[in-house]
Amino acid sequence: MATIDRQATTLALAHALSAAERGLAVIPLSRTKLPALRSPHRDGPTAVGPPGPPCHGECGRFGHGVYDASTDPARIRELFAAAPWATGYGIACGLPPHHLIGVDLDTKTGMDASAALRELALRHLFTIPATVVILTPSGGRHLWLSGPPDVVVPNSAGRLAPGIDIRGAGGYLVGPGSRTGHGVYATAPGTAHLAPAPCPRALLRLLLPPPRTARHPAPASAGRHGDGLVQFVLGAHEGQRNTRLFWAACRAYEDGIGPSLVEPLVDAALHTGLPEHEARATIASAARLTGHRP
Repeated sequence: MATIDRQATTLALAHALSAAERGLAVIPLSRTKLPALRSPHRDGPTAVGPPGPPCHGECGRFGHGVYDASTDPARIRELFAAAPWATGYGIACGLPPHHLIGVDLDTKTGMDASAALRELALRHLFTIPATVVILTPSGGRHLWLSGPPDVVVPNSAGRLAPGIDIRGAGGYLVGPGSRTGHGVYATAPGTAHLAPAPCPRALLRLLLPPPRTARHPAPASAGRHGDGLVQFVLGAHEGQRNTRLFWAACRAYEDGIGPSLVEPLVDAALHTGLPEHEARATIASAARLTGHRP
């Protein structure tokens, strides 16, 4: 049974409520940095036949990880009351109003994640903005960035560079003031008053998944590359439709075929089940991101 440190829990709740006032949705965490509340479905009977979709809190009980995250003070107090052993809190990424993206710069032997990020910035011509920085007990840093509301940034580990992990939609960051088995997370001096800075456009493009290689007959209007982008969108499953559409639209505008590919991309998005107004908003966002007028 988890040891209860009431002072640490009280402090974690206070920090979590403060974060919620800034619009950040939170959940209680244990000293291991994992969600403090276990799934209510862990001991359920094995279903007969194919399993249904996973529960993300539709059952009304706590224990669904980041899907429990809330900015409502009453709900947050209920979450912590249900987990009196919690000594920290997690901040859900990808949710409004900030659509938080976390850049986790780890520290390991022979690895300098901060230097790797600076190299990426030089290579891809973006500047790392002044933003909220959280210092981890191990000596690492978490950079908080905000993303566009219509872009889904996935979680990744080491894809950008060794030691750089990304916390996006469905992920969470350990909040400042949290106490873990290795120490306390703290806001870096001079950054506590900042809001999460907008993610640089070039970095945002790096955070989106690359397309799978596709070779298909080229339509006369946009050519082979345009057809490949359309097919990339058509291959999207639920949960990745906006991400694929945004990535494809960015590539199209960067390659000068954006205007001619708008309608084929919208049609492809509709085929995957994305509403038309959402598809057009995503394409317009890609146009603005790449410096074009939608």
